[in-house]
Amino acid sequence: MGKFLKPGKVVIVLGGRFAGKKAVIVQNVDQGSNNRRFGHALIAGIDRYPLKVTKSMSKRVLARRSRIKPFVKAVNYNHLMPTRYALDLGEGVKTAVPMDAGSNPTARSKARKEVAKLLQERFNSGKNKWFFSKLRF
Repeated sequence: MGKFLKPGKVVIVLGGRFAGKKAVIVQNVDQGSNNRRFGHALIAGIDRYPLKVTKSMSKRVLARRSRIKPFVKAVNYNHLMPTRYALDLGEGVKTAVPMDAGSNPTARSKARKEVAKLLQERFNSGKNKWFFSKLRF
């Protein structure tokens, strides 16, 4: 069977604090590592989605409502559901999110700020609208 959980693949988190949130795989570790002995992926996702905006809103309100709050987390493959979508964020995310961001809090907070900039830029350009809309079910 081919490997389908690759970097850039959009997944839905199934368990934990971010259950039901969309995320994109940044790096994956199929064989596990010393501190996580199972196949897992480092993901960057959206904790708080942008709100609805209308034409009558001011620029200040529009900027505030279109803000994105991201998260960075290492998650077991069993707690991810792949989608048919892919999000090409380029090399910017791979350099912004180091592999130790899953366990090191300072690296994670730094990575979260970088991911926020990249996702905000992608949202403002109008690409990948499905990724930035809240999952309804």
